[in-house]
Amino acid sequence: MFDFIKSLFKGNGDVAKLVKEGAVIVDVRTKGEYQAGHIEGSRNIPLDNIKNEAAVVKNLNKPVVTVCRSGNRSGMAKSILAAAGIKAYNGRAWTNLKRQIQ
Repeated sequence: MFDFIKSLFKGNGDVAKLVKEGAVIVDVRTKGEYQAGHIEGSRNIPLDNIKNEAAVVKNLNKPVVTVCRSGNRSGMAKSILAAAGIKAYNGRAWTNLKRQIQ
């Protein structure tokens, strides 16, 4: 329970560190939003498809950082992936994470 509470308050700096150490970024925005701009090297799996793609994500064998426009959809995706046994983190807004990892 304590780890869950800690994860709620984990800063984006920690997430940026995970990305720099090799975590996979999964952008859960729509295809159109992703095409309009995204973090280089990220994977686009829209939130509507994340549950169906959980096995593919799990096979990457890496921690996953989910991102979206504001952090709401990425939070939902993080929960879905975590329920599937994937070590997932909410990276919140993709633009903020992009600035932190450049």
